[in-house]
Amino acid sequence: MKPRIYSKEEHNIDVNQIDPEVLYILEKLRKADYVAYLVGGGVRDLLLNQKPKDFDVSTSAKPEEIRALFSSAVLIGKRFRLAHIRFGRKVIEVSTFRAGDIENEQLITEDNIWGDAKQDVLRRDFTINGLFYDSEKEQLIDYVGGYLDIQKRYLRVIGNPCLRFKQDPVRMIRCLKFQARYHFELDKEMKEALARCKTEIVKSAWARILEEILRMLESKSAASFFKLMTHHQLLKQLTPDLSSFLETEEGNVTYNYLQVAGEMAQTQHQTPLKRPVLLCCLIFSLLEKRLRVCSFRRKKPLHLGEIYQETIELIDTIFGFHFRLPRRLKIMTLDILVSQYRITPLSGTKKRRAKIPYVSYFDLALQFLSVRAKVDPSLKGIALEWTQLFKKMPQIRDRNQRKPRKRRIFRKRV
Repeated sequence: MKPRIYSKEEHNIDVNQIDPEVLYILEKLRKADYVAYLVGGGVRDLLLNQKPKDFDVSTSAKPEEIRALFSSAVLIGKRFRLAHIRFGRKVIEVSTFRAGDIENEQLITEDNIWGDAKQDVLRRDFTINGLFYDSEKEQLIDYVGGYLDIQKRYLRVIGNPCLRFKQDPVRMIRCLKFQARYHFELDKEMKEALARCKTEIVKSAWARILEEILRMLESKSAASFFKLMTHHQLLKQLTPDLSSFLETEEGNVTYNYLQVAGEMAQTQHQTPLKRPVLLCCLIFSLLEKRLRVCSFRRKKPLHLGEIYQETIELIDTIFGFHFRLPRRLKIMTLDILVSQYRITPLSGTKKRRAKIPYVSYFDLALQFLSVRAKVDPSLKGIALEWTQLFKKMPQIRDRNQRKPRKRRIFRKRV
């Protein structure tokens, strides 16, 4: 199979848009007689006239050869061996061309069989990510029809969709991620494969699933992404309670929170929302429903201790098995959610005088309150009052910025 080569006049990629350190890596690899290309999301984003978040390099040099060539290179990964080349705080990922059996439907547990550029591209997930860019000749190298798919805004798997999803089920999440971000049309075979292979998603490493979810929460397309995850029943496999809630009319409020978070992520001078705040956007509406039901059953408003316990149980239910939140992220999310009921009590009564509590991460609780105020304008006055008070109390603000002591999360005895 010969690749289709596109000239600079055809693809319109400006080499000056590529990170200078990446160009330095490509040139140094070529001078050492290795083949080296820009690959993956960086090429895709340049073709879509978007600023790439990062650039990846793929080369014929083996990991040990890359490390010998670059003094700052660090080799990482066991399942997928590659090099990280550091330029101060910046890290550029360099991988070696892979080969291997692409017809085996077994879950890929090790992927360190070296090959050439053609073999490497056939192992990649989607055609839009299977393009090489030669920075020396300024040519686009296309083995899989990815360039035309980008022009048509069409999302297609490289190879058999069912087979590729079984080899790496996280590709199903990535498929919906690209659809949400770029509004591409899904290939018919891919839609059918999603329906047939959705139960395979639970075989994926929890850390990879969590990272994909968190990255999408940080994007401007979070609301669209979770609608797609719910529609294709992938979310149901991972966290059925949240999926069921998002299918109800009450679940629309969650999409409002995610939409606001996405708009705030686009604002140039807006402080980026932290990951625990974004997790609160995802589950706060479900927590409110749970607390209302508990309060109705007990025929009285819940006190903070009961709210704390119900919140722990909800977090464990939503994120307990397939996501497995790291302990610190879990505690931060818990503190932010419980703090909302210090600010806006369930009883509906307003305290005569607002008083900033000595609670860890209260600054993030106020950040989430600002999100709530954008969804519910009646909270704007309360959000402004608490934010101004927090700014006037530096001793509490400084305490919030310090790392809190570890503490146990107590569970209800059965």
